[in-house]
Amino acid sequence: MNTPQHPATPEPIDAVHAFVADAGVHARRLRELLAQLAEGAVTLDDLIRRTAVSRRTVEELLAAAGSDVETSGETSRLVPDVRDRYRERFALDELHAAPPAGPDRLELMRGFITDGPAPLEALDHVTATPETALRRAEWLRDNYDLRGAQVLCLGDHDLTSLALSLVVPSASVTVLDVDERILRHIDAVCAERGFTVRTLHADLRFGVPPVLEGWADLVFTDPPYTPEGIGLFATRAAECLANQRSRLLIAYGYSPRTPALGHKVQQQLLRLGMVFEAILPQFSRYFGAQAIGSASDLYVCQPTAHTRKLALRQAPGIYTHGPQSVEALEAAAPVEFLHAISERVGGTVSSLRDPGWSRPIRAVQGTPVFDLRADPGPWLVRMLLACNAERIGFLVDNNHPDIANETGQRGVCELVAAKYRLRFHRSSPDSKHAIVVGELVEERSVAGYLLHRAHGKVGNIWREALIAQSDVELTKREAKERVDGLAPNPIDLDLRLIDLPRHRITEVLRASTPQPTRG
Repeated sequence: MNTPQHPATPEPIDAVHAFVADAGVHARRLRELLAQLAEGAVTLDDLIRRTAVSRRTVEELLAAAGSDVETSGETSRLVPDVRDRYRERFALDELHAAPPAGPDRLELMRGFITDGPAPLEALDHVTATPETALRRAEWLRDNYDLRGAQVLCLGDHDLTSLALSLVVPSASVTVLDVDERILRHIDAVCAERGFTVRTLHADLRFGVPPVLEGWADLVFTDPPYTPEGIGLFATRAAECLANQRSRLLIAYGYSPRTPALGHKVQQQLLRLGMVFEAILPQFSRYFGAQAIGSASDLYVCQPTAHTRKLALRQAPGIYTHGPQSVEALEAAAPVEFLHAISERVGGTVSSLRDPGWSRPIRAVQGTPVFDLRADPGPWLVRMLLACNAERIGFLVDNNHPDIANETGQRGVCELVAAKYRLRFHRSSPDSKHAIVVGELVEERSVAGYLLHRAHGKVGNIWREALIAQSDVELTKREAKERVDGLAPNPIDLDLRLIDLPRHRITEVLRASTPQPTRG
């Protein structure tokens, strides 16, 4: 007769580990509570007061510890025999206050900023001081448990991600930014220093990469200081937060002379169901932004159960300067524009289509023309990746970086050569604008396969392309092994091509294209 097998009862330390792990980034305070118990006998009142952990949570942790905690009168402590195991398992010795960044780290951070891209007024860039970047990283380290945590920097002109890599090298950090220069700079520093920051591209007006939805334990952002900018960045951050234990940290400042503006911004956060857990005054300092005293506060926001539902779509104008600003939103193109555009694209254009690349843009009858007059730079390439029409047109600024000179034109042509053949019509339909026309290339290639399916995972699409384009039969396993050997950045294989920084798109396409052998 077989006796029923009952699951083994977990050891108290395993039950405590599960309890602490469930706290996510807030596990640090529970570890501090364990450190108190490891030091010696302590009352329940003192445990609560010293760690700022609620009574119910303290009692639940003590219950999980079971026989590993001994109680005498009103005091409790870890049993001497298990203290070392707890110290090692929960890294209790690492909880001691770390010294502030020394001159070496500060000098490195200063170099990262100095060597980085210049601020763009059109994107409301104002550079934070290197001391600020390090202070942010140290504050995150000292207030959250970053072991295994997923940290997202939503925009990172201030290079907070690199500061975090200096302060907590083991931290898992992802940067999402619209500025290709910043992403390229961060990648270059990481390659040189051995940091592991992941970079992705997005314009938040059109959404976030699906891989980041419900992903982040902590989101840090220093957005444009307009109510619309704060509202949009906070909305996208809310989409990325993993759960109610996650936190959104926002740098925002306003002048004491204009409290109504501060009220409007705070209303944007409250409309998202956010709770202000803390507001740290004058936390960040800047080279510039003198209208707000060259300083901003740090808002620590806790999402509620309704935050996701309240993350509504925002208007596209979010900046205070340039063609993307709230004031610069233009009306529909005038009739004379449309006539001139029709002549260039070789078909009747009755209206311009709005940009956006969150989903593939299917082929339609006629020649679709997209209005990219507000393009800060990267939209044109992303739209070329998203579209699959036989002929396509784009209305852009005459000084757009991809068409303003021969170098820019050559760069975008080479990038999409396996998919579209481009023609540039400068100063058309007027002196301020230009028209870019793309005609689909019929030539089959692995690079073309990738470009036509930019919304699929790079690894999967590349594998399918090799199988489809190979002269010899390849199994899925053989194709995957070949892709793994060719990929310049293995982490990119699980991402969508359209979400990669432009320089890494180029690397993927180059690696997928057979290079001629030298005789």
